[in-house]
Order: sequence, then C-alpha cells, then structure tokens
Amino acid sequence: MTQRFVSFDRRQWAELRAATPMTLREADLENLRGINERIDLDEVAAVYLPLTRLLNLYVSATQNLHKVSATFLGTLAPKVPYVIGVAGSVAVGKSTFARILQALLARWPDHPKVDLITTDGFLLPNRVLDERGIMNRKGFPESYDTRNLLRFLREVKSGRPTVDAPAYSHVVYDIVEGEHVTVCQPDILILEGLNVLQVGTPGNEAAEFVSDYFDFSIYIDADETDIEKWYVDRFLSLCDSVFQNPDSFFRHFAHLSRDEAIATAHGIWQGINGLNLSENIEPTRERASLILRKGADHRVSDVRLRKL
Repeated sequence: MTQRFVSFDRRQWAELRAATPMTLREADLENLRGINERIDLDEVAAVYLPLTRLLNLYVSATQNLHKVSATFLGTLAPKVPYVIGVAGSVAVGKSTFARILQALLARWPDHPKVDLITTDGFLLPNRVLDERGIMNRKGFPESYDTRNLLRFLREVKSGRPTVDAPAYSHVVYDIVEGEHVTVCQPDILILEGLNVLQVGTPGNEAAEFVSDYFDFSIYIDADETDIEKWYVDRFLSLCDSVFQNPDSFFRHFAHLSRDEAIATAHGIWQGINGLNLSENIEPTRERASLILRKGADHRVSDVRLRKL
C-alpha cells in the first residue's frame, strides 16, 4: 500500500526552515503561551518556521491559481481567504499552536492579515445542551451548531466583506449573548477546534463538512497518557487562577484539596475528554494535511506531511 505521508524526524524537519527568519521575540512568545505551555524559541525555530515557509509557498500557489482562473474567465480575481484547520485533543496545545502560527504567518509580507477563530463559539448554548440532556457531552460533535459553522465558512470563502462568528467565554463556559467576533476578508483564516476534521457519524452523514472549506489542515498528536497528564496539570493551574473568579462556571472546583482536584481531573478526562478523543477526534487524524507528533515534554518529535 502506497504511503500517503512523507515522514520527518525533528532534525530533518528543522532543516526545511532554510533561510526563513525568526520574527518572534521571547516577549512575543510569553504573550502567546497557554497555561502550563513550555514552548520556547528553539521550538519555534525547529517546528514553526519550516511550517510557515511551507504554508507561505502554498498560499502563494493558491493565490496564483485564483488569478489564472480569473484570467481564463475574464473576471477580476476574487479575494478568497486561505483556510487552515487545526485539530487535536483537549489539552494537546492547539490554542497556543494556533496563536503562534497566526503571529508568524502575519509577519510574511504577502499575507499580513491573518485571523484566528475557534470553534468554541459554535458550541450550542448551555441552556440548549441542558434541554437536550447532553451537557456532559460538551465538545462532542453533537454539541456544536454545525449548520452555523458551515454558514460562517461558506460566507468567508465566498469573499463577503464581513462575516460574524459567535463569541464564547471560557470563564462562564458559555456563548456570550449579543457579542460576536467579526472577520473582514483576511488573507488567511485559521480555524481551531476539536472536531474540525469530522465527516459525520454512521446514520448521520452530511453532504457538507467543515473540512470541505480547508485549504490545509493540521492535527496535533500525542500519546493519550501524556495528554491526560497535561490536562490534569492544566486543571490544577486553573483551580489556582481562573476557577477563583466568582463568575467562573467552575468556581465550585476552586476550593478542592490537591488530591481531590487531581481525582476530579482524572474523572473528567476518563468520562468526557478521553472518550471524545478516542471516539471522535483521533479517528480523524489521518485526514489532516500535516500531523505534528509531540513527546512527553510537549516538544514536537516528528512530522508527517501528506503527499499531494
């Protein structure tokens, strides 16, 4: 069977950076890191810079393709955003990865406007999840307003001047009524979320998928035992920070003892996040254009790039 991916170890991938300059400083990275993320400039140089070089080439080629098509049709080339999907488990580091990728791509001169949207804003409101009895399955495919997400991507790809996405608050753990995030014809749009590579479930196949609108997709991978540990570490940090906020949906966790917090985090992982990973997220991994594999130290150890 023909291999669908070209594999690189960390050193081989890092060499593909070529002469791509480092455009982030330590102070920039500090603002982009997530909770308990230990990413440093060496990781940016070895992993992100080769990736941004590749994406810059892909974006340029796609823009040229639109120009060729417009020339053939005798029309003006429309401004069509290049859409990158970022998928992976809870606590695997998707959000930090997406923010750093956005910052680096925006520093390339040919595509300075790079927007980032997370699929959290397309979760159904908590009241709807409660009504449907699926609050404990928040983050699973059925907890999203997929129709609205597809509408958003369709309008972005059609070149509409402005497109709104719902706003989400991680403090109150819910959609913020009356607020939205506006996307205004970016050169590149990064869409980050758990299930963005999903193609439906047996008996519930759709004619249209979120990934239909991707020009490139990235899956961040790691051993589940490592991801669970990262989740527990993050939960403990949140108990000492965000959960202390009186407005936090999870404020009842703020005063757990350390042993209670660890047990609670493992319980949530095994009953919700780990289940979602094994049932819905990990099975979509091979659909990605690029798979980044992390080791226990959170550093990328190897990369697989899908053949064209």
